[in-house]
Amino acid sequence: MATKIFVNLPVKDLQKSIDFFTALGYSFNPQFTDENATCMIIEEGSIYAMLLTHTHFKTFIDKDIADATSVTQVINALEMPSKEAVDEIVQKALEAGGTRYRDLTDMGWMYQDSFADLDGHKWEVFWMDPNGFPQE
Repeated sequence: MATKIFVNLPVKDLQKSIDFFTALGYSFNPQFTDENATCMIIEEGSIYAMLLTHTHFKTFIDKDIADATSVTQVINALEMPSKEAVDEIVQKALEAGGTRYRDLTDMGWMYQDSFADLDGHKWEVFWMDPNGFPQE
């Protein structure tokens, strides 16, 4: 079974994307960072996002790059340790230039909010109480 995930995302301006995600509290692995790409550390040892310039991203694909501001192909969902952490990261994203694409949902046992980054990639952040999951 896989032990790590590297999500690859095309970005129009690498430095602006680095600045955006730095404002959210993320760091980057300098070993995998150059003018073409950076490795954003989401969860050390297991979850990473490779932010690749469009030119570099195209070297890995044989189709056009989707414009995430007009179509959605994927939603990146991240579990957070608390409701407060959900609110905090969404607020930071909005302050850094991201946009909200969906309203906050609070189901009691699950609390989720969302933002789109500078390139339109969608991010769902949520907190879930596994003991509060509705039983049928």
